Amino acid sequence: MTAKHLDGEIRDGRHHMQVRVYYEDTDFSGIVYHANYLRFMERGRTNHLRLMGAEQHALFAEAASEAPGFAFVVRSMMLDFMRPARMDDVLDVVTWPIAVKGASITLAQEVRRGEDVLVKADVRVAFISGGKAQPIPKALRDLMKADLA
Repeated sequence: MTAKHLDGEIRDGRHHMQVRVYYEDTDFSGIVYHANYLRFMERGRTNHLRLMGAEQHALFAEAASEAPGFAFVVRSMMLDFMRPARMDDVLDVVTWPIAVKGASITLAQEVRRGEDVLVKADVRVAFISGGKAQPIPKALRDLMKADLA
């Protein structure tokens, strides 16, 4: 059984993934708790890579051969919370790369409800090994640059 629909889809160079807001995602006022948007966006980044062809296990195995003890870490994140989401809303988490450099990838993300943009983010992810920034493995760098067009 395939679970491709769970990963979202890539349209016009951008990854789109739907997320339904559940009670557990909200705070006492009934709106989505701000930190939960980070979880939604993390899922979007992971599924974006998966749909680009970067299966996590294979990617990690390849990267481990180039840079033992590697990790991807969020280096910085700029967020703009524009409108609230509420329980039962269906959100579209949209992800696309805006820059791929030696040791980092910068991605833009939006969380939308229909045409309304609720949250915008610029996320810089660094590739580290041995506690230091290292060049991103060529296969991943090429994969992400292919999506910049």
